[in-house]
Amino acid sequence: MLFNSIEFFVFLFVVFFLYWFVFNKKLAFQNFFLLIASYFFYAWWDWRFLLLLLLSTVIDYSFGLAVEKAKNKKFYLVLSIVNNLGVLFFFKYYNFFISSFAQLGEKIGLHFSPLLLNIALPVGISFYTFHGMSYVFDIYNGKSKATKNFNDYAVFVCFFPLLVAGPIERASHLLPQVQTRRIFKYEQAVQGMRLMLWGFFKKVVIADTLANVVNTIFGNYHQYNGATLVLGAVLFAFQIYGDFSGYTDIALGTAKLFGFELLTNFKFPYFSRNIAEFWRRWHISLSSWFRDYLYIPLGGSKKGHTKAIRNTFIIFLVSGFWHGANWTFIAWGALHALLFIPLLLAKRNRVFTDNVVAYDRRVPNLKELGAMITTFVLVTIGWIFFRSATITDAAYYIGNMRKGLFTKPLFLDSLVYVVVFLIADWLQRRDERNVLNIQSKPVRYFIYFVMVALIILHFPYINKAQFIYFQF
Repeated sequence: MLFNSIEFFVFLFVVFFLYWFVFNKKLAFQNFFLLIASYFFYAWWDWRFLLLLLLSTVIDYSFGLAVEKAKNKKFYLVLSIVNNLGVLFFFKYYNFFISSFAQLGEKIGLHFSPLLLNIALPVGISFYTFHGMSYVFDIYNGKSKATKNFNDYAVFVCFFPLLVAGPIERASHLLPQVQTRRIFKYEQAVQGMRLMLWGFFKKVVIADTLANVVNTIFGNYHQYNGATLVLGAVLFAFQIYGDFSGYTDIALGTAKLFGFELLTNFKFPYFSRNIAEFWRRWHISLSSWFRDYLYIPLGGSKKGHTKAIRNTFIIFLVSGFWHGANWTFIAWGALHALLFIPLLLAKRNRVFTDNVVAYDRRVPNLKELGAMITTFVLVTIGWIFFRSATITDAAYYIGNMRKGLFTKPLFLDSLVYVVVFLIADWLQRRDERNVLNIQSKPVRYFIYFVMVALIILHFPYINKAQFIYFQF
């Protein structure tokens, strides 16, 4: 079930009403109802893969208990990792690897027809797999205790707002909320509704509109001048940001309606002053997951420059591969590793850890502006690899950007959406959760009205544009 669909609005209304007015007497009732609602939400896409979700949930629940009780905890941790990565490999990467081996064989004179799987990728498999792995990791590391209540654990993994595209939750953060009875809080619900409105606006009005132009440019890049190709890359940067951060805002807002606070996933990444800060602000739940469960266990940056460089390449390459079974994603990850390593070696990767650019000023200074523009340009070049079908397409796209760079680009009117997006983000940059909190009531409600009207005007696009990160 897509967030941007009529079915979701009906589903949300019914689930909200039953949750707070029928199943609110006991915590067990609330959680059981949430689990059933979440399974229904997932089964709406394809009920057959609900069985895979159930199996994955049962296995990680069992491994969690085993890791906590067993003397040889590492043995069960390894089994959990093998199981989760095995499932992920089978459904997401098998065809990629077998096809790559076949192509390599042809180059050295070995010809064979690979046996490919004709099966759809289960939506959200990368997300709920990482939920389960983080749960077992946290138990192994002593950060969380194994829950005896299967229903509570299943809600942690399958809670419908985050089930198919995150954020990737931690057991130590979400499970205590699952195990505590929720009471309706008006202010929390208002914040949730504002986040949802802003999320739908970013997705339906901005991202889906830009998608039409981006698809045209990237699909026919050899026909356009360099200026148009540059514009296409910039528009995709804002399309994917609006699409994914819009989904996250809807997820966080929906969770608030049910009394939950999910992890922050975006903190205005295009105002970052270097690549390291970008990754502290973009898809935060994933980058922090790789940091805590891969980078640090490998030794992080505390065992010399050589291992620090190795570990950096590993997490960025794995992060790229996590996004999809295509060499373009690996190239995208490698590029970000190359951009990150100079900061690491110069010990400037933690210069901007928690401060917001121009926090106490209306506008950034020239140094900050230059740093933000430079970072955005580098990130946008990376997005070309992310968006292209093949590395060859990405290389040709970048190469053709030099041709006619100073001629007038087509689709220039699309920049209006980018400007609106940037202004709104800049005004809200101090608090990513407290959006649309305008002091003047008449102004606030006027903005609500305009946003709702624009969403309705773009309604024909709803159901046609799936969220980009659903494919991961």
